[in-house]
Amino acid sequence: MDEKEKKQAQNEPKKDSRRRFFLKAAWGGIAALFLGSALALTRFFFPRVLFEPPARFKVDKPSEFPPGTVDTRFKNKYGVWIVRDDENRLFVLSTVCTHLGCTPNWIASRNKFKCPCHGSGFLRNGINIEGPAPRPLDRYKITLGDDGHIIIDKSVIYKSVPGQDPDELYPDSILKV
Repeated sequence: MDEKEKKQAQNEPKKDSRRRFFLKAAWGGIAALFLGSALALTRFFFPRVLFEPPARFKVDKPSEFPPGTVDTRFKNKYGVWIVRDDENRLFVLSTVCTHLGCTPNWIASRNKFKCPCHGSGFLRNGINIEGPAPRPLDRYKITLGDDGHIIIDKSVIYKSVPGQDPDELYPDSILKV
């Protein structure tokens, strides 16, 4: 190689020059943008479904619920308490506090539901007795199926009214055993 060719080789850009790097980075960014947009557009065509437990479901037979008890087995799965009073009547209470929507806890030693958020207290039949809750706990429809199992229908909500007994207001919310 003569000297003229050496100078010309030095002046030519190398394969990994700065300009080439930025050019590749720019094209890579554009490709990532188009790929991300295509993925977002594809996701748009698939529905966003919220999977919830069924509104109507079967539980045990009435004999599985002893008199004078509150059954908390279905609190997490279905959001209900099943109460059997001393008069052998069953009813289903919602686990949602009527104040701000927290989940009260059943405290058997005090024989009441107590909301941990703001201190609302409810009797075994759902009537509010303390705290800021404006009305009693909601009830759901309860019936007896052909096979003898209890059927709870959460699509039928009995919203209690302050100062009125929910037993008298909504007789359909009670299953007499």
